[in-house]
Amino acid sequence: MSISPKTTEITGVDDPSWLGSAHGLDSTETITLDPALFDAETHYPDGYLPSGLNLAKVTATSLYGPYDNAATDGREVFAGHLVAPRPVDGQPRIVAAALTHGKVRAANLPISLDAAGKADAAGRIRYI
Repeated sequence: MSISPKTTEITGVDDPSWLGSAHGLDSTETITLDPALFDAETHYPDGYLPSGLNLAKVTATSLYGPYDNAATDGREVFAGHLVAPRPVDGQPRIVAAALTHGKVRAANLPISLDAAGKADAAGRIRYI
């Protein structure tokens, strides 16, 4: 295992228009994503997880995966949105940042967030 920094270029265009303001970007939470929980066809067809992706924390591992209101492993509780695109390149874990409070343009999210997810974020994230 190498501890040297790794740089990965993301090819394609990410769309940050889901951000409703800069509020909250100065105090994001550092999280660790479990790439095995994400589906390539649904979540990263271009090789990277797009910014704005809906995230939730798996109770047993404390790792993050895609929010899924039908899950029973903790991912049924919405936690926040992925702040910046992250490549999925075979690494067992991906360090990322989550927006846990601020303003979000719901119509511009890469995957829509259901009413239960928005209720989980009430008081932290305002959807416009």
